[in-house]
Amino acid sequence: MSDIRTGPAGPTATAIRTGRAGRTDGGGPTGTVRAVVTGIGVAAPNGLGTAAYWAATLAGRGGIAPTTRYDTAGYPLRLAGEVPGFDPGEHIPSRLLPQTDHHTRLSLFTADEALRDSGLDPAALPAYGMGVATASTMGGFEFGQRELQNLWSKGGRFVSAYQSFAWFYAVNTGQISIRHGLRGSSATLVTDAAGGLDAVGDARRRIRRGTTAMLTGGVDGALCPLGLAGQLSAGTMTTGGHRADRAYLPFADGAPGQVPGEGGAFLVLEDAESAARRGARIYGEIAGYRATFDPGPDPAGPGATGLVRAVRGALRDAGVRPADIGVVFADAAGVPELDRAESRAVAEVFGSGGVPVTAPKSMTGRLFAGGAALDLATALLALRDGVIPYTANVAGPGPDHPIDLVTGEPRRADLRYALVVARGRGGFNAAVVVRRAGV
Repeated sequence: MSDIRTGPAGPTATAIRTGRAGRTDGGGPTGTVRAVVTGIGVAAPNGLGTAAYWAATLAGRGGIAPTTRYDTAGYPLRLAGEVPGFDPGEHIPSRLLPQTDHHTRLSLFTADEALRDSGLDPAALPAYGMGVATASTMGGFEFGQRELQNLWSKGGRFVSAYQSFAWFYAVNTGQISIRHGLRGSSATLVTDAAGGLDAVGDARRRIRRGTTAMLTGGVDGALCPLGLAGQLSAGTMTTGGHRADRAYLPFADGAPGQVPGEGGAFLVLEDAESAARRGARIYGEIAGYRATFDPGPDPAGPGATGLVRAVRGALRDAGVRPADIGVVFADAAGVPELDRAESRAVAEVFGSGGVPVTAPKSMTGRLFAGGAALDLATALLALRDGVIPYTANVAGPGPDHPIDLVTGEPRRADLRYALVVARGRGGFNAAVVVRRAGV
């Protein structure tokens, strides 16, 4: 069974699902089945691979720099977070190179790393025992732009047959499932920057319904003129100044806007009993999830009631109190009115300055559907190592932000639970509570 759902925001609000359709609010069976994370894969602007990314993040090394992928002359935005040192020929089979967009190649690399890290052999599972749930915002725009240029400059005979799917939102789910023989229930979620959490929430639901394991998360990015045109139309991108260390300053006084980036993370999510039987190393548990929608002309308005409901719903789902949360990984839009709405929402749930808040995406830029998945991977690493990464390039929160923003250096803490929140253009909100292994 498959269905395509479009919300009020249009194409950006589409959820593409394959397999049994389920609720998108985090509901569903609430039995004793627990979904744990046994593998992490990362491709980020400040590190290719989980170890490189985590080391750079703790050191405060950012990946925002002048764009190299296309000529930025004539464009108001000349900075981006590009994944460094990625040679697709070293990581992707040659037969896949002609049929894949850059972000799909990054997805295949990241999914491979997550599977290797987990030690899980999909071939050892039942035929339909493992599926894929990914998130996407734009699809393979770079591939699509090239083929459209061929169409209009050379003619239809010069357009690749792979254009029929290489641009599509669901292409990463398809390519990953084919590459690894993952025939279980699968999905692609398109809820903009909330998508990375929504994909994980969908994967947890499928594990509760009997799937043994899911490869889930998001890798996104469209660093090309066509992608930039769409990003600039949102009105949230920074267009003034070219200093990488001053371009994306979430929660800072006078934040100038967002910087686009590419990358994200994939997780191997597994039935806890299955993971225990094979002696898997466990990073943590997806303990709570909730998604909400802010209707109306200004979904990111001062109340941000949908975000508050998502956070409180995720806490209830996890069976924890606000005081149990050791750190919040913020959506951190970098746009003053959006940041004010988020910081007030956090203060409404936790109290003014009641919980450490961090936004390590200040080092990478906005990775769209990949950003929340990367934050979730970062939260799991923070729980593992007992350290909160900091918000780089920001001296402290502005006067309109009643939050304890972690800046300057990492902060040591005995973390048991972390909360990750994300907001998508069009009114999407998502929140995930992760529990440290052994708690």
